[in-house]
Amino acid sequence: MTKEYNVAILGATGAVGRRMIQQLEQSTIPVKSLKLLASYRSAGTVLKFKGQDLTVEETAPDSFDSIDLVLSSAGGSVSKKFLPEAVKRGAVCVDNTSAFRMEPDVPLVVPEVNPEALKKHHGIIANPNCSTIQMVMALEPVRRKFGLKQIIVSTYQAASGAGQAAIEELKKEAQDYLDGKDMQEDAKILPTKGDKKHYPLAFNLLPQIDVLEDSGYSHEEWKMIHETKKIMLDDMNSDKIKVTATCVRVPVPIAHGESVYFTVEDKDATAQDIMDVIAKFPGDVLQDDIKHQIYPQPVNAEGSRDTFVGRIRPDYENPGAFNMWVVADNLLKGAAWNTVENAEYLDKMNLI
Repeated sequence: MTKEYNVAILGATGAVGRRMIQQLEQSTIPVKSLKLLASYRSAGTVLKFKGQDLTVEETAPDSFDSIDLVLSSAGGSVSKKFLPEAVKRGAVCVDNTSAFRMEPDVPLVVPEVNPEALKKHHGIIANPNCSTIQMVMALEPVRRKFGLKQIIVSTYQAASGAGQAAIEELKKEAQDYLDGKDMQEDAKILPTKGDKKHYPLAFNLLPQIDVLEDSGYSHEEWKMIHETKKIMLDDMNSDKIKVTATCVRVPVPIAHGESVYFTVEDKDATAQDIMDVIAKFPGDVLQDDIKHQIYPQPVNAEGSRDTFVGRIRPDYENPGAFNMWVVADNLLKGAAWNTVENAEYLDKMNLI
């Protein structure tokens, strides 16, 4: 008899939460019932799941009574408050916030890359940062075949990484710019809402994502460095792969781009060899035909679960070093789909 699950989505009304509902509809997870949870401000909102109207409820500890599976994207403080309550009541939680990612006993999982880590869960599985997910998706087949020594990444991250409100702010600023008005008045969210200053993103680039730390790195850059090591090597501080990052917010609504420079252990590897392993890797789509100007673009990645990779070329100055360009929908593979996909794997592996 097929196992069926009582599922709850925490943060159901947010940009990622709404996409989780859509991805859950299209998934292989056998859903017996679905409960939608959010803050008191969003309680009462009606959303659809498989043609049925569901009313969003205000989240409370007893919201998780009889729930088997929680998919969460409601912010780190909300996850820290409610997910331990859900686990106490017997639920398994897949969390799309940064709340538990660096906890040593919480698996940080991209299913195509490190599914075995799911077996070590104690009730909570963490979804990595969106920019980390697409990078490890592109690099994991390379690591498996040729070894990986170093990664230098520069990101081109979409406004939607800061939520739906950031997309609306970007649009308003763009219109102000075209109308000859001052964009600064509309800048209330970026580069990060909790920081002292805010700057317009329209027709601009912001080399700050998340807070700036005393090290000189932003917290987003710190996350990419340590999450990559935890996912690939099961050790967030490993020195086996050297990683550094520069994270930049760009005036694109949805889908992050990344310029990734990497060195491999196998000095005989060619760009064609790397293209071949990426093309065969589940979830990766190779778009690399320079004769016909074929390469990944955010406008084409939006709405897709896949990770798109192209512009793969050697560094002729350094044997064993290569460049690539990686694009993915940060709200799907970078968030909602990776969360639901983790739940699919938990179901297949009988871990719920």
